[in-house]
Amino acid sequence: MARPSGAPGAKRRAHIEARKILAVLTPVLLLNFLLLTMPSLPAQNREAPPADYLLYAGGFMRTTGKGIYAFRLHTATGQLSPLGLAAETTNPSFLAVHPNRRFLYAVVNQPEGEVAAFAIDTTTGKLTLLNKVPSRGAGPCFVTLTKTGRTLLLANYGSGSAAAFPVQEDGRLGEATGFAQHSGSSVDPLRQTGPHTHSTNPSPDGRFAIAADLGLDKLFVYRLQNGRLLPNQPPVLNAAPGAGPRHLAFHPSGRYAYVANELNSTVTAFHYDAASGTFREIQTISAIPRDFSGTNYPADLHVHPSGRFLYVSDRGLDAIAAFAIDLAEGTISPIEYTPVGGKTPRNFAIDPAGTLLVAGNEDSDNIVVFRIHAQTGRLTPTGGQASVATPACLQFVPAP
Repeated sequence: MARPSGAPGAKRRAHIEARKILAVLTPVLLLNFLLLTMPSLPAQNREAPPADYLLYAGGFMRTTGKGIYAFRLHTATGQLSPLGLAAETTNPSFLAVHPNRRFLYAVVNQPEGEVAAFAIDTTTGKLTLLNKVPSRGAGPCFVTLTKTGRTLLLANYGSGSAAAFPVQEDGRLGEATGFAQHSGSSVDPLRQTGPHTHSTNPSPDGRFAIAADLGLDKLFVYRLQNGRLLPNQPPVLNAAPGAGPRHLAFHPSGRYAYVANELNSTVTAFHYDAASGTFREIQTISAIPRDFSGTNYPADLHVHPSGRFLYVSDRGLDAIAAFAIDLAEGTISPIEYTPVGGKTPRNFAIDPAGTLLVAGNEDSDNIVVFRIHAQTGRLTPTGGQASVATPACLQFVPAP
């Protein structure tokens, strides 16, 4: 039988068109595959937003502040309703909420530091003091908990040390079971004449604790065993001289980690090996736009629950920097820099559902609410804001 005239040409054209379509679809299919298969990223593992959150704000007592203040944040409108003073305490400059959301912990930032445990009344927002224990150092500035809630980790900025504390069933704290004192100096003659531990974070599996020391340009990696801090091998990861590593955040997949470097205004991305507790640097990028010429100090950073975006607070630029995360490589690229509606955004928080970002502006005494665009990561002000003295740390608790 004679072959229809022109059939081979038609087949070739159809084949070429199919290859073009496949070339366009392949990156999309790959991204969808990564989103669906990377640990901790599927949408069903992320929380649906409640109708309201309690928002706790801790800060310093340089002006009118008396302790920890509470607000009600309405997720539908992004508006804040003040609930007043939740607990009176001295310079609660950093807060952490227990995974069971029944307890809140605050550093008591004074020359001889303490850490305080509170019970949360989710109906009123009030906090009831359970107990306080010594922080084992001067100027405590950071506190967090392991995912199990059994261990609390703390950083003492003034004396340059890290500590671990047992958390009891009733939320009370025991005396420190783990302690590590850092020593040495680095290149900055004003900020790095001695150790200044700025954060101590658990690894996602709770097997390691990583202490970022701004004064030494080092990340100390400890094995966390029975509440003790034991040096890992290798025990130290060196940052660039003069970088000033401040805060660290892990990616939800557990494969990457990011560090905000305060003194040279950069962000460093690392590949993380969970088996050995070791880090490998893969990128360092500016935390500010190229055309900004003023002084800037990055402070806080958080990875979005989806794992697709990284946010960094820039003091000086007075903005939240948003970065896109390459899920295959862990590297980041700038999206935008959103003004925070105030001065000196020391800390910010993203709600567990990933829908809202709330920035605390330390030097303008205000809190500003932004909505996060799920697809682009961009921030839009909701119009919600509130006044509070020197907000230095914010924490969400779902409201009943």
